[in-house]
Amino acid sequence: MSQFDMKTTFSLPHTLAAQDRRSFLRTVGFTTALFAVPGAFAEELVRTPRQTEGPFYPDHLPLDTDNDLLVINEGITPAVGVISYVSGRILDAKGEPIRNAVVEIWQCDNNGAYLHSGTSNKDKKDKNFQGFGRFVTGSTGEYLFRTIKPVPYPGRTPHIHYKVKRNGKELLTTQCYIEGHPGNEKDGIWKGLKGAERKSVTVPFSPLKGSRVGELAARFDLVLGVTPEA
Repeated sequence: MSQFDMKTTFSLPHTLAAQDRRSFLRTVGFTTALFAVPGAFAEELVRTPRQTEGPFYPDHLPLDTDNDLLVINEGITPAVGVISYVSGRILDAKGEPIRNAVVEIWQCDNNGAYLHSGTSNKDKKDKNFQGFGRFVTGSTGEYLFRTIKPVPYPGRTPHIHYKVKRNGKELLTTQCYIEGHPGNEKDGIWKGLKGAERKSVTVPFSPLKGSRVGELAARFDLVLGVTPEA
């Protein structure tokens, strides 16, 4: 799959107000050409491996569950952390897009605290970090989140949890990791994957072209062993 110009797709004027950024995230359009796969896939893709949900899927979902995890509702104080745009597509094993899939992500804040009553570091929890978000895919299977670069906490390398649902049915639960992070080799869950499966969930978080505030971008496509339905 060819890479796309992140500057064209995601670069925003940094004078935008919070509500303008959130409006962008709600209405951002991805063209079919942007995600097109020239000649289709010549062979079956590596299916994204299933991984543990873990103990910290939110036990009480926030009132705000949109795809901007940095600002809660219309707050003006953003969460602490390195701003990261995480995007990709939800595909079947043959590379066909899966539309109307609900993509959920959740992760700890910059202090290692989750949106969960049993999380550690409760006293240090970032009250401005949403911690959980949802996005419904369009005709090309695309999704987009604005969040923070994941950070490590005791026992785990940095990661973002993913869950994909469609028509009320859970299709996949997995995790996304940072390529080249030294904590990966010490993480039992990451090390449990081998070869192509490990590579499929480990992606670079690269500087966002044109950003003046050090924003990052990561591309994480999820390949499911299902056939999209009408």
